[in-house]
Amino acid sequence: MTTTVTGNPLPLPGMPSPTPPPALEQLVLIGAPQPIRIPERLWRTWLDDPVVVARFEAKRYRRQENLCSIWIAGVSFTGHGSFRAASLPGRSRRGTVPAHLFAYQLEYGIIPRLGWSGADDAVLCHQCDFAGCTNPHHLRLGINRSNRNEYDLRRRNLASPLSDVRGAAGRTRAIAAAVRTGLANHEDPQTIESRIRDAEAAGSPLTLW
Repeated sequence: MTTTVTGNPLPLPGMPSPTPPPALEQLVLIGAPQPIRIPERLWRTWLDDPVVVARFEAKRYRRQENLCSIWIAGVSFTGHGSFRAASLPGRSRRGTVPAHLFAYQLEYGIIPRLGWSGADDAVLCHQCDFAGCTNPHHLRLGINRSNRNEYDLRRRNLASPLSDVRGAAGRTRAIAAAVRTGLANHEDPQTIESRIRDAEAAGSPLTLW
């Protein structure tokens, strides 16, 4: 899944400050046939609620700032973390949002009018190429067209996470499982790091040669 934005009034990293849109809302798609419209007021309610934020933090494994923060809970078919911020009436999963989007907005503020898919619309990109990462410093705003081009090029690099033979969802689930096992065994961070490295390497196409 690509998370897209249009008309962002905030000076977020990697993008200039465009003209504010007439309506502040987002369209969030997590493996559903139709996007789900989420108004700014709901995002603000969730991001400002310490209980919701605490639940979110309990579902990601933070490491050093330069490393990926790994989502260890539910995963979408695209490999992105799925976070149920709230149980809302109406359409199924209406209160479930991408974990990396929640993390980015928690750090930098709300992105309005999310979810349009034109080639020149803005998108939230993983610079680390790992869909299960929720480190906001690994995310940047880019353009849909260039993000797709970069993806097509970088996935050809056999050392890239994008080339994982398990696919994006398989990679995220395998690494998350490694972290959960380490935490359940009360292992030290160094041992968990070793588990993460092993889980990452297991999906490398280079191991097939």
